[in-house]
Amino acid sequence: MTVPQSPEPEHPHDLVGIGIGPFNLSLAALADGIHGGITSAFYEQRPAFHWHPGLLIEGATLQVPFLADLVTLADPASPWSFLNYLRTRERLFPFYFAERFHIQRAEYDAYCRWVSTNLPGLHFGHQVDAVRWNPERAAFEVDFTQLDADGEAEALGRAYARNIAVGVGTEPYIPEPLRPLAEAPTVPVIHSGAYLDHRERLLGAEHITVIGSGQSGAEVFLDLLRARPAGREKITWLARSEAFAPMEYSKLGLEHFTPDYSRYFHALPEPVRDELVPRQWQLHKGIDADTITAIHDELYRRTIHGGWPDAVMTPGVSVRTAGRVATTKVELHLEHIQQGTRSRLTTDAVVLATGYRERPLGQLLAGLDPYIRRDARERPRVDERFRLMLDASVTGSVYVQNAEQYTHGVGAPDLGLAAWRSAIILNSLTGTEAYPMPCRTAFTSFGLESREAPRVPSQQPELTPLAQGN
Repeated sequence: MTVPQSPEPEHPHDLVGIGIGPFNLSLAALADGIHGGITSAFYEQRPAFHWHPGLLIEGATLQVPFLADLVTLADPASPWSFLNYLRTRERLFPFYFAERFHIQRAEYDAYCRWVSTNLPGLHFGHQVDAVRWNPERAAFEVDFTQLDADGEAEALGRAYARNIAVGVGTEPYIPEPLRPLAEAPTVPVIHSGAYLDHRERLLGAEHITVIGSGQSGAEVFLDLLRARPAGREKITWLARSEAFAPMEYSKLGLEHFTPDYSRYFHALPEPVRDELVPRQWQLHKGIDADTITAIHDELYRRTIHGGWPDAVMTPGVSVRTAGRVATTKVELHLEHIQQGTRSRLTTDAVVLATGYRERPLGQLLAGLDPYIRRDARERPRVDERFRLMLDASVTGSVYVQNAEQYTHGVGAPDLGLAAWRSAIILNSLTGTEAYPMPCRTAFTSFGLESREAPRVPSQQPELTPLAQGN
């Protein structure tokens, strides 16, 4: 293994990004537009950008409008906008006549890949191993491993940075009772994030069970339903929630995904925030109305010539335990929460649409642990500008993306706030209004005290603004 030459330590990057998902890709795109420029490098262990490839089901759309691209809500004139992507592909007129406000997921993925292959400063196939603060150099040390095409270690390297942005994303969540089955290769028990990779095998199963009541579960159920012959569907859809509920998509409900609400939520006492988050599940964990309608339409179509489809949809059910029957089937032990009844279900395949969890940052940021200030539940404290609150001796900043739902609310994982959050980070990092932000973004007044955004970023003692031209 070779060790590539590190950049000169006395000239660290202004910003190093860890992870290249949509949020750090947004940050990189907006950083590219800073007048005078900032030096940056972004590292991602995957060989190329891919956005939930296992869920790019044909016809599935984003749940946010196309304006929620990487840059537009902060900089509509950016060359990295979705509309400019269409222009470079000579597709502006077809898109105009298609009259689509919500684009397909596959198109969003293609747009992001276009940005990722043309934007400078992105390094795929680089796994970040550790981050430390070097007080002598007043910079962060970022150790990484360069990977070859097979994902094997090829070389070691180190970068230096005045500031860090962590955007390592989420990972599939598999409930404890099903983890041993998901790890066994004989019976297909897979997370919905890998659905398309296993779709043909799933369609070959005699009976399929989908677990999870969110958008992914609904899309998988609908896709399987459409692919199975009428009268022989043999699909069961189970969910712990009390109903296959629609997502809150009213205009005023959507204002929970505005900067106004994010600022309001951040200012609430910690116990209040912790109580609020689980109660707001329908804002982001429900099913969009179009998908619900499509499911009902498909089920209804199959009753036209009499009879009912062989599809069971049961909410309010939890999986207590699970086991393998012989080598080809799975037995699920179920409990109906409201009835207090129990039963068993034998199935040939299981798709777990059980959501995602934030990837833990503890191991990655272990070298910074002595500097990190924590809340009452030992979570890192995050300030209003998405910075980890660090000891004053650390003059650089560590920003987090989609790892701050407990401090900033339900909008943390929402694509619609990506450009705004990136702009706030860059304004904080540069100490200027590189991207002017609106003072007000919602008709709703959240709380009795106004929390309008300041026009000029407030400077924190630990923040060292960048000089223009660095």
